[in-house]
Amino acid sequence: MLDYLQLEKDLSGEEQLIQNTAQKFVEESVQPAIGEHWIDGTFPTDLIEEMGELGFYAPNLDGYGSPNVSETAYGLLMQELEACDSGLRSMASVQGALVMYPIHAFGSEEQKEQWLPKLGQGEAVGCFGLTEPEHGSNPSAMETYAKQDGDEYILSGSKTWITNSPIADVAIVWARDRSDPDTPVRGFLVETDRDGVTTNKIDEKLSLRASITGEISLQNVRVPKENLLPDVKGMKGPLSCLTQARYGIAWGAVGAARDCFETARQYATDREQFGGPIARFQLQQDKLAEMATQITLAQLLAHRLADLKERGELRPQHVSLAKRNNVRMARDQSRIAREVLGGNGITADYSPMRHMANLETVYTYEGTHDIHTLILGEDLTGFAAYE
Repeated sequence: MLDYLQLEKDLSGEEQLIQNTAQKFVEESVQPAIGEHWIDGTFPTDLIEEMGELGFYAPNLDGYGSPNVSETAYGLLMQELEACDSGLRSMASVQGALVMYPIHAFGSEEQKEQWLPKLGQGEAVGCFGLTEPEHGSNPSAMETYAKQDGDEYILSGSKTWITNSPIADVAIVWARDRSDPDTPVRGFLVETDRDGVTTNKIDEKLSLRASITGEISLQNVRVPKENLLPDVKGMKGPLSCLTQARYGIAWGAVGAARDCFETARQYATDREQFGGPIARFQLQQDKLAEMATQITLAQLLAHRLADLKERGELRPQHVSLAKRNNVRMARDQSRIAREVLGGNGITADYSPMRHMANLETVYTYEGTHDIHTLILGEDLTGFAAYE
């Protein structure tokens, strides 16, 4: 894979091992059938436990079965999974950053012991319920509510565009107190087999097809008060989870773009027209040179994020900048790679157009490109344009 500035020569032994393990897993277990899964709109659920056994779910957490690997190692893992397909990285990212992370950061000791080992091993699947049908970019306006009733909470509302929900055993659901709209948002662990919970699948997607996406409908769902995440109140809870997920996306987008580049480079070398390989033409070399440049810049940005995260100096705005830049880069370069492949590029035999379609979702979820632009604008000027 493209590593023009040889950043991967500086990886530790553990980081190299994790990257190589992910590459081998993708090559042997996922890559041969991922095109068919994308066409069929299915996810290879038979690999969920294998991914857990390999340590692909939140390996950067500490304890409860998680090995506390470096943030670079975690980023490399996300990069290699998304080099295969955004749906594969999304599954691991949601399981780790959006489900295991909030339990680890905000959960009780009992919640951690009950859920983290099972989720880490892939024996249970989780999902993250924040987005609602009428509230996407403005989640603080959520209408899902929780009302305390003795030793229980009663939850009602609807969440949508929820990765993993149709196959999830537990959902992290964010809700506010209906009796007091000014009460801070709270997080709840909601087992999906409880009465009143339905998780319908969303079909006929034209992007991120090799990912199971659904809804969470909550109709007077009763959960014990022990299911409340005790150590967080307000939107800083879900937003801190999204920061973790966006960090992984910034790395994952580099993986998708690198796969597009390698596919285009190999094709240009092999494809002969007018008496020789098309890679000899200046137009194709211009495309490959620009792709390599933009991917390398995004790669540098991802590695810098990891350094800041390790030092405890990473700000959400840093992640917004990287998510915004790297996903836009991958979106643009996947299109250029498709151009290099010509007519053959529209088939499932080659990855760029599949990546191109997937990245439309990645461009939108975990904060749209426009919202991250406004986050940076506020940080640079002091004015919040969305208020």
